[in-house]
Amino acid sequence: MTVQQVKQQFRIIGNCKPLNQAVEIAMQVAPTEVSVLIYGANGTGKDIFSRIIHQYSRRKHEPFIAINCGAIPEGTMDSELFGHEKGSFTSAHEARKGYFEEVEGGTIFLDEIAEMPLATQSRLLRLLENGEYLRVGSSKIRKSNVRVVAATNKNLIDLIHKGKFREDLYFRLNTVTINVPSLIERGEDIELLFNYFAIEFANKYHREPIELTDEANELLYKYRWPGNVREIRNLAEKLTVLIKGTEVNAETLQQNLLIRENYLPSLVRMAQINGGNEESQNSGGKDVDLLYQLIYDLRKEISDVKKMMFMGMKTREREPLLMEEEEDDWDQPLIYTDNSHKVHEPEIIHSVKNIKQNTPVLEESLSLEKKEKEMILRALRKHHDNRKKAAQELGISERTLYRKIKNYGIEV
Repeated sequence: MTVQQVKQQFRIIGNCKPLNQAVEIAMQVAPTEVSVLIYGANGTGKDIFSRIIHQYSRRKHEPFIAINCGAIPEGTMDSELFGHEKGSFTSAHEARKGYFEEVEGGTIFLDEIAEMPLATQSRLLRLLENGEYLRVGSSKIRKSNVRVVAATNKNLIDLIHKGKFREDLYFRLNTVTINVPSLIERGEDIELLFNYFAIEFANKYHREPIELTDEANELLYKYRWPGNVREIRNLAEKLTVLIKGTEVNAETLQQNLLIRENYLPSLVRMAQINGGNEESQNSGGKDVDLLYQLIYDLRKEISDVKKMMFMGMKTREREPLLMEEEEDDWDQPLIYTDNSHKVHEPEIIHSVKNIKQNTPVLEESLSLEKKEKEMILRALRKHHDNRKKAAQELGISERTLYRKIKNYGIEV
């Protein structure tokens, strides 16, 4: 099966490079038994990738079940997943199988894994490591042969630092990572998806498909889509039902958006994601996207910036002689971005004119790439190229460190 055939089978609409890469990784890991952790914001379709993994695995003829950990009350989580014995708690009038027992031999998809209580995380870790678990209220060890695929929209590294997620469970689940891109990262897929859903709902409600004017079409690319694919699908259905005629102009589109003032400063098509000549990808396009990315992530990465600054000051205290020549530069903020695991809150940026006052900050931040590269090199040297320890030293996730090593061309 090719990537395009899999996308067609699971109704995955889009051709951007990050999406195709995610599908390809899912296909590659499916025949194996490794644990998979899927990252992606709400509404990106993380569950589809778990179904791809199950469908192309050796367990495809066995049960598959998707569980939203955030929808199960904390007090009943252990019982739901691992079952319980009669009389183990007040309302336990009879013994009950848990989900792991129900899907024996198959695949279980644990969505919103970050919402799982620590006590349940310990039980899950034992099951993943030894294939063993206990029903609630029982001392009899039971065996389980179930493949676990987990997903989250949160930064698990941050939760580990806060003591809300077990580090050993993270590494046990994160054998292979699949990153599902947000809609804003998918360039021309935005227009493709809207048109697809417009036709789908036109057929459903027996009417002509709605069409966007050129101005309305441009607005699609300015909007940030906090609800991702789910939001654009709901918008297409809403407009199909409510609009008289078939033409949708920019004003009508804006009035029906979920968050009307949730825009980027100007049109973002991110053409290099979808291809284009190599020269344009390696020159002007990257510079423009870097600027957009800095604007887009500036307010969302405050906590990580503070961590890096804090770690930088600690390094400065430990190495006063090395840092003496750079004394004046350490008061400058270090900007880095890694928003792939976070749910973005609405942010209002009406136009480029409205951000003129921030222009000096952006220019200053762009000039600090050399400083950030030096910090990464220091951390790697200190920990003898151990990326995990270097990332902890810098106060960022390993994934972010890997990306920056690649971007800066650092040899490890």
